[in-house]
Amino acid sequence: MANIASQQKRILRAERERLENRRYTSRIKTEFRRLQAAVEAGDAATADAEHLQLISTIDKAVKRGALHRNTGARKKSRAARLRAGGDDAAA
Repeated sequence: MANIASQQKRILRAERERLENRRYTSRIKTEFRRLQAAVEAGDAATADAEHLQLISTIDKAVKRGALHRNTGARKKSRAARLRAGGDDAAA
């Protein structure tokens, strides 16, 4: 642990930020799996709802800085391909 007060604060802040970023990325992965399950089940209404929720979460993560904007765009593209019925989106 650092001896300098400002560095101790920075370490604590970095840990809080890391956990916040982790929450976003974990939630995105969970919502992507939910979208996959809805598409595989053939439930169009649920798939639409899950897709909208996933896109919203990705946009918030990008805005917050938890994801790079190119990563967010790639994930949204994969979600759209999956929603449209392309099986190659899971790869």
